[in-house]
Parts: sequence; C-alpha cells; structure tokens
Amino acid sequence: MKATVTTLIVLILLGGSMYAQIPLPNHLEQGYPRMYITQKGKKNLQKTIKKETWAQEVLKGIHNKVDNYVERHVDDKEWMVSRLQMYWKTKSANVYVNGIHYSHADGEAPVPTVRFVGSRDYTTPYGTPKLEDVLPYMDDPRGLYLPNRSKEGHPFEWAEISKTGRIIYSINERIIGLARDASFLYWLENDKRFAEFSYDIFHTYMEGMSYRSEPVDLLNGHIQTLVGFTNFQVIHENVLTDIAELYDFLHQYIEAAHPENIKMYDATIKRWIDQIIKNGVPQNNWNLHQANIILKAAMVLQDNKNYEDKKGREYYIDYILNVTSARQWSLNKFLDYGYDKTNGVWNECPSYSLGVTSSLTSFIRDFDNTFDHNILPFTPVMTKAVKMMPQYLFPNDQTVAFGDSNYSGISTRAIADMIRIAQKNGDKAQEREFTGMYRLFTDEAERSTGSAKPRAEISSFFESKPLNLNSNYNKANREDFITQTFYAPSVSWHVQRMGIGKDGMMLSLNGSLGNHMHANGINMELYGKGFVQGADPGKGAGYLQPIYLEYYSQFPAHNTVMVDGKSSYTEMLSNHAFDLMGQYPKSEQKEGFYPNITYSDVFFLEPETRSDQSRLASIVKTGETTGYYVDIFRSKKQRKGDKFHDYFYHNLGQSMSVSDAKGTPLKLSPSEEMGFAGGHLYAFDYMWDKKSVRTNNDYQAEWKIDMPEGEDDVFMNLWMKGTEGREVFTVKSPPNKAFRDGGGLPYNVSEAPYLTLVARQHGEAWNHPFASVYEPFTSSEGKSIASISSFEDENESKDFVGLHIKHKSGREDLVFSTVNSQMAKHNETSTDATYALVGNEKNGDLILFMGNGTQLKTKDFVISSGEKGNVVLEIKAGKLFLNNEVPVKITYNQKEKQFEVGALRLIDFK
Repeated sequence: MKATVTTLIVLILLGGSMYAQIPLPNHLEQGYPRMYITQKGKKNLQKTIKKETWAQEVLKGIHNKVDNYVERHVDDKEWMVSRLQMYWKTKSANVYVNGIHYSHADGEAPVPTVRFVGSRDYTTPYGTPKLEDVLPYMDDPRGLYLPNRSKEGHPFEWAEISKTGRIIYSINERIIGLARDASFLYWLENDKRFAEFSYDIFHTYMEGMSYRSEPVDLLNGHIQTLVGFTNFQVIHENVLTDIAELYDFLHQYIEAAHPENIKMYDATIKRWIDQIIKNGVPQNNWNLHQANIILKAAMVLQDNKNYEDKKGREYYIDYILNVTSARQWSLNKFLDYGYDKTNGVWNECPSYSLGVTSSLTSFIRDFDNTFDHNILPFTPVMTKAVKMMPQYLFPNDQTVAFGDSNYSGISTRAIADMIRIAQKNGDKAQEREFTGMYRLFTDEAERSTGSAKPRAEISSFFESKPLNLNSNYNKANREDFITQTFYAPSVSWHVQRMGIGKDGMMLSLNGSLGNHMHANGINMELYGKGFVQGADPGKGAGYLQPIYLEYYSQFPAHNTVMVDGKSSYTEMLSNHAFDLMGQYPKSEQKEGFYPNITYSDVFFLEPETRSDQSRLASIVKTGETTGYYVDIFRSKKQRKGDKFHDYFYHNLGQSMSVSDAKGTPLKLSPSEEMGFAGGHLYAFDYMWDKKSVRTNNDYQAEWKIDMPEGEDDVFMNLWMKGTEGREVFTVKSPPNKAFRDGGGLPYNVSEAPYLTLVARQHGEAWNHPFASVYEPFTSSEGKSIASISSFEDENESKDFVGLHIKHKSGREDLVFSTVNSQMAKHNETSTDATYALVGNEKNGDLILFMGNGTQLKTKDFVISSGEKGNVVLEIKAGKLFLNNEVPVKITYNQKEKQFEVGALRLIDFK
C-alpha cells in the first residue's frame, strides 16, 4: 500500500498530461448519520455538550432558531410547509428562462413542484420577507408579494418573478435550513416533534423536486450550460447540501416511519447531482463549488450495488476525485490547471484565489474527517498555496484587491485546516510550520481561544470547535511568508514592498490574466502611511449591472493609461498579461539584496488600439519613516495616429488639490472633453465635475485623508513632469466599493466620490511619458522631499526621463530611465540602464543602483558588465557594499577590480 501511495505522489509531482488516481476510502460507513458523525459518536457528542460551554451555546442557538416553529407545527401542520415557494396550484413540471431571467413554467405534475429562481442577476428593489410575512401557498399569476425597498415604508406589492432576483431561492433555503436543524435536534434528543416538522418540509420539497425537469433557455444560449434545478448557476445549488445534511440526520426516522419514499428521495438526489455534473464551468472556482455540493450529496447515498445503474456513493466520490467530463474536472486536473506549482498562486483575482484555497483545504479536511482518508499527500500544491497567501498583504495586513476583489485580511481558516489535518494524521512537521503561521496572522484574543466563537450551526460541533494549538510551537517570522518582491505570471501580478505598518511601503502592478479580472492595462495599487491610498475600486455592483460592465471593470476605474479613449478588452476571464522585463530583487528572494530600493519594469500590448505600453515602478526608502515611489509610464500606438493617452490615478481622501511645482493652485475650468461623445468608452460618462487646464510645466496633486481630531491627517503627494501637449484634469469618479467595513477610514468611502487626477497627453506618450514621483506623508511629519525637477539627456534621446529629487535631509537623488539600452548622460553621470539611481547623502554616504544595464558611470565610480543586469554599490561610513546579479568590473580611486556574481556583502577595494 505504501509503495502504491508513493508512486501516486511521484506521478502527481512529475505532472504532465496524465493525472494520478486518488485512491478511494477503504471504509464507507453504512449507517446513518454519516456526514459529520456516526451513531457511535452520539454519546461522546452529548458528553461534549454537557461539559463544554461553547457546545452548550451552539446547541442553545440552534434551539432558539427552530423551537418556536416546531411548536407551531404541532398544532398547524400547514403553516411552515405552505411558505415553501412551490408551484402550489399550477404544479408546473417544466421551467423556461429567457437568458438570465425567468420566463414561465408549464406542464402539470401530480403534486406541487419546486419553484425556480427569478433571475441570475440578484439585484432587485424587492426584499426577502420574514417567514411570518410570506403569503401561504403563494402561486399567483401576478408574481410574488414582496416588500419594495425602493419605496418609503417598504410597502408590499406584487412583483413580476423575473424582477425578484434570488428571493424565491432564499425563502426556500431558509425553510430547508430550519428543517435541517430540526432533524439534527431530533437525532440528538429524540424529540419526535422535531422529526415531524423536518419530515413534512423535506417530503413536500423532495416530492415536488422529483417531478421537476431541467430548465430550458428559450435563447438556447450559454445559460443552458449553467442552470441547475433551483438556480441559474449550479454552483448556487447549496440547498442540496442542506437537503443532504437533513436527510442524513433524519434517515433513521424515515426508515422507521416512511421507508417507501427512500427510493424516490435517492433518485431525486442522484438526478440533482447529475445535473450539477452536466452543467457548470470547470476552469475556475465553479469546479470546486460543484465538487463540494456533489460530495455532500453523494455521502448520503447508498453504495453502488444498491442501485440498478450502479451509480451510488462510491461512483460520485470517484467522479469528483478522478473523472473528467466536459464541465466537471477531476480534482487533480482542476488543481493542475488553476495553480502555479512554482509559487502556489491560483489563477483568479486575490479574493477568489484566497477563497478557492480555503475551500480546498476545507474539502480535504472534511474528506479526511468523514472517511478517515487524508488526500492532502495527493494534492501537494496545497501546502504551497496556503503558505503563499500572505504574499497578497499590504503592510497594514489588507490584501491587494485587483479584479473582483475586496481589501480585507487573509482568513486563517485554511491555515487552521492544515493544522487540524496535521494533528489528525500525526504530521508534526506540518503542524509546527502551520501553527507558527497561524500565530503570526491571528491576534492575541483569537489565539487565546484558538478560534472565533463558534456559530449556532450544526457544523460548529464538528468543524468549528476550538483549535488546540501546541504550546511548544512558536510564532513564525513574517519574512518566512512575505518577500520584498513577488511575481505571479499566472495572474500577471508583481508586487514590491518594504516594512510593515504605517511606515511600510508597497506598490502592486497587475495586468489582466485569469478569472474575475478587469480590463485595466497595467494597473497600480499604492500604499502610504497606513492605508492603501491608490486603491482599486472593486467590482462596484453585480457582474451583470451596467455600472460594472461599463465602468468598474474598465480602464478609467483603475490607475492605468488608456489610449484614445478606447482601450478595452474582455473582462472577467481575461488573457492580457504584461511581460516582466526587469525587477530587483528577484521574486521571493529572502536575503542577500539591498533592502532600500526595489523596481519592476513591465511591458504590455494594449490590444484594442495596438499600443505599446511600458511601466517602470520603483520604491526608494530614504529613512525609517520616509520614502517615495517612482512611476514612469510610456505609451504609444504601433500604427501611429495617436490622439491622446490618459493617465488615471485615483486616491483616497475627502479632498484633492492641484498646483504647479511651487504650490500655486492651477486654474482649472469645467470641461466636456472627457466623455462618451466622440466614440469613447461609456466609462467617461460615469465620471463628473470634470475640470482641466493645459500646461507644459511640472505640476503636482495632493490628496488628504482628514482624520478625526487628535489624529494625524494622511496625505499623498503626486509630482508629475510637465511636457508639451499635456492637459491636466480633476474628476470625481464613482465610489470605491472595495473596502470591507469602511477599511478603517474616517469617512464613508463606499458612498463618497473617488477623487481622481487624469493627465492627458495629446499625441503619443512615449517620447512624452508620464513621469511621476509619489510621496505619502502625515501632517505631523510633513513631506521629506524638498523639491523635484527634471533634466534632459545630453545625448538627446527623446524618450529619456531624468529626475532630480532633493530631500529636506540634504540627500539628493538622480533618477535615470532609458529605453533600448541607449546611453544617457547628465553632467558627470551616464548610464544605459533601464533604471538607475544615484543617491548622495549629506554625510557622504552614497548609493549607486543600476537596473538592467551594463554601465553606470559617476564622478568617482564606473560600474560595467558584459551583460545586462542589476547591480547595487553602497558606500556607507567609508565601507563599500556590493550586490551584483551579473559579473561586474568596478573602477574606483583609479583602481579596477572584477567581481563575480554575489549577494550583498562588504568588499575590499585596496
């Protein structure tokens, strides 16, 4: 057996087109219940409840939800049952949809059947009523009788089914959930009233579902491949999970009181599972959501041998683990498709990626708990996937939020799952590693109990009970999981960061590759003084809403550059990545580099206008609390004929000001130039209060987060190099919807205009690039930069950018950015590097940084190499330190020395 397992693991690790089979459990429980617990475990659970306060609170909470309804059911058997959303009168067997909306139903079954949901788009002015306000046996040609939340007082009125979103499903799910809880209480306490309440609801619903057919899309479109029996998307058939749990705990009662119906119940569950397998989307998180539902439902079925078609429990378990069909892939094919094996990144936007990883660890944990069968060794990428989760974090421990994401902390659920799996299977090394990680990313209060307070749900007795951490395993180091740079090509994402907390810095760039992505070109998120100030706006609304399709998912909503007002491409599942041309330090490098400078250089082909776009972004840390960002964005159409290029930057704050380089306010006038009129994107028309001014001179913008009295206000200052053909706009954009629970901000960011600067370059923006310096600061600290100016290349390259940054400390920095390895010169300094920085401190300390170049020459030093690469030379307190990723020759004090590739180290130049 061990040899077989080893072979399978090797096959998985080797990858390739063949996927190793995950062995099925050796033992399948024959009795009921079996999903969370077996009959043998009942006494132990009762002891736990008697002994543990948390378990008593969970049980009390479940009773509080169910008891009143059960008592009412004793005297009125119809009250709760009649509130199920069924075709009570018409008994319709066939359902028809018109694309994403419900159309009608026909055909008559012998019994009332289960109603289909109103729309795939859940946006609706109507609210889900309390069960007490649901009309009994509601099956009326006028639709549903619901409260209208868009009207004062929320009056009840009849609503057309197609305009009610998911309300039908929500009502049914609520009732089935109560019946599920009652079935558990019956099993635990043997009170027949709870069984009768649960059964009457279950039987009515399941008998009605047994006559329901697959919905038919009248448009014969994509929706036909997505629909389930109750919902427009099979991934939302979660009510089947509730049904399975209910059936599991009620099975003994049904066997005794209603055995004649078991065949019908099983057949209905099997047909429901088959529908979920038949439809869906395999290449993203849908595959996992479907597998989770299928597993739960399959667990309550009998063995294969008990069905004529031999499709029982083992068949469906094997299906989700090892069988691949058009819309349901095997687990390992799914993992192989979605995860980058080198870094553990899932190929969706951050919020979805983190969700998939957490769902997968829960799936593996549930599988192990249910079948006593650990499949983690057969899914080796999962360990790496959990360990990479912190790479998404800004210095304030909020995740990056490009695409359809939100700013939030990482959930520790997946980490806890890895600990639980390790504890159950005696894997001490795994337990030690993930315990250290768990302690690092949970607060002291949560660590003291091991988990948050369990909710009043059945699963809390089995999945959410307090996690017992081994006191011998200490908190890990942040550097074990978070590196200064991180590159994930599978989602076209690159991040640079330094430090943590208020004074940390971080810059994140993303293209559009993978699922739940936006059309955003080279998009930037920027951190400063405790907040993700240059934040992505989120998805704004449901995916089918116009404001999502026309604004939030499009270029103008992001910190990027749009060409001719037309840049766009397919959002959601997108295939437009940037190429990483250079970076420092290397992705995931943990030591041996100079810590106070990072950079990335990326190239993007904007497909709509066939434009070349290049973005060079850098962090320069100048002190413990000070530092700045460099952002140089070049853009031009391949076929020329450039009309204009728009540089968008959105920043948090209640106010924004625009001034010249000396701080004198610019006189902007109302403008209608930025709009849909003229053949541009609709997104322009979602922005308002547009003002502009033309200027060839340097200018700056400043955003202020006005904090409560007694706290430091927070600012972001943007300086931008002026150039011929430049027009500067201030606009108000739709609110940023990406912050959960306000994001710690002192104003309602989700309702306030998102204050935006737009720099429009008339003509091309390659020889007239957008060259910017960003500095975050607080009111008590003030700016650390005294002045910024630009300089030209004495060799007259037109696309060159040179910046001279003077600091209040006396430090002076020269920034060089060249294209195509052209040698650029300014006074006594010259370089052919893509990015170079010469930093002179007042005390004589010096930093020389050459990024992707072969030569950097100053008054005192010459750094040269036979191949392009990154080199850092630091002079500190008279000592020389070198980090070179390529062999270099250094000339200093009329001496010349060769140095092989090496990490940052002290060098001897005697």
